[in-house]
Amino acid sequence: METWMIVLIVAVVLLTFGAVAWAAIAKRRSDRLRRQFGPEYGHTVETLGSRRRAEADLKSREKRVERLEIHLLSGVDHDRFAEKWRSTQALFVDDPASSVADAEGLVQDVMRARGYPVGDFDQRAADISVDHPGVVENYREARRLAHASERGQASTEDLRQAMVHYRALFEDLLVTAPRMEEVGVGR
Repeated sequence: METWMIVLIVAVVLLTFGAVAWAAIAKRRSDRLRRQFGPEYGHTVETLGSRRRAEADLKSREKRVERLEIHLLSGVDHDRFAEKWRSTQALFVDDPASSVADAEGLVQDVMRARGYPVGDFDQRAADISVDHPGVVENYREARRLAHASERGQASTEDLRQAMVHYRALFEDLLVTAPRMEEVGVGR
């Protein structure tokens, strides 16, 4: 066999091996992101229109949140926020729209106390999706319903649903260290 043919065969084998290895690494990365982000993975793929762009976005979110100083609430803060939630929820009977607005503010207060930036809503949702992927869609829906309420376009049932969605995120954010280990939540 001639030398050029041996070089060509070796090159083809190396290229094939490299392509298979690259595909395996990409699949593992995709699987990890899919497991970590759950339904948020599919939402991001749908929103951005491609798996590659979605995965780059999700990895970017992870890096951003790693740089934040996210921490647990103290027991005192936990109890204070839990009491505020009970008051906010009780307000719903007399003034559902105000209750929803208060719930949105309370969620932001808990996020701020935990170390999450609370400026832009889309950025808040992206940050929350890293450690709380199971409830980020609740947050988006609660926010949508709260905005409908501000425009006078929400029924009492819509407002009740907003409270249910805010409560899901609120409770997820409110967990303390022993509870987090029990449910397997990140930070």
